[in-house]
Amino acid sequence: MVQAREPEVLKAAAAHPGMSEDIALAFLTRRDLPPAALEALSKNGSAMKHRRVMAGIVAHVKTPRHVSLPIARHLYTFELLQIALTPAVPADVKMAVEDAITMRLESISAGERLALAKRGSTRIAAALLFDNEPGVMQAALVNPFMTEVWIVKAVMSQDSTPALVSEVSHHAKWSLRKEIRIALLKNDKTPLGRVLAFAQSMSAPVLREVLATSRLTAKVKEYLTKELETRKSYQLNLGS
Repeated sequence: MVQAREPEVLKAAAAHPGMSEDIALAFLTRRDLPPAALEALSKNGSAMKHRRVMAGIVAHVKTPRHVSLPIARHLYTFELLQIALTPAVPADVKMAVEDAITMRLESISAGERLALAKRGSTRIAAALLFDNEPGVMQAALVNPFMTEVWIVKAVMSQDSTPALVSEVSHHAKWSLRKEIRIALLKNDKTPLGRVLAFAQSMSAPVLREVLATSRLTAKVKEYLTKELETRKSYQLNLGS
């Protein structure tokens, strides 16, 4: 029955009380399963007592969302992570799974958060940039899926911590990126020494934009203004 092609036969197979874990997992490898068969499998008590079957239903490309998403809420965090990292899983399911993981971050241990920071998808790692544990935040920064866009978002966020801003401003990789430097210049938590270094690498128009659009401390604004005046004076002297 599980090898049939007729939708009604596949639906009957999915609902069969003799459905074992191994047969269900083999069944779920088929990408041509009709949604009705997957929904029937989700209601099969014999099959659904096995966690790998539950995860397989959530990850299947043809599973209706009203079936997969409620099941996802009952999966363990790292079962969800495996689904989030599976390429064939539909984008909206991945996003829902990532949201489910991030909602659990406050309730799981530091060790689990560290593992997620190292192995999690981009959105999961980005959420962990705000973690209170320095080791977790540092691991998120070197996560292989981390991108410049998410670092900029984190630095520009009102939730950015002094520890995160300082770590990014000294980071061997991220502190070299222009857009990240601009974001750091706009953040009043950036150490003054790093502000001075970044300002010298920026053009005058960028510094003027930073002064106009950021909520910096008076001390930092004063320095940036002096930096612009110094450059202007230097250019005038060259012209004369």
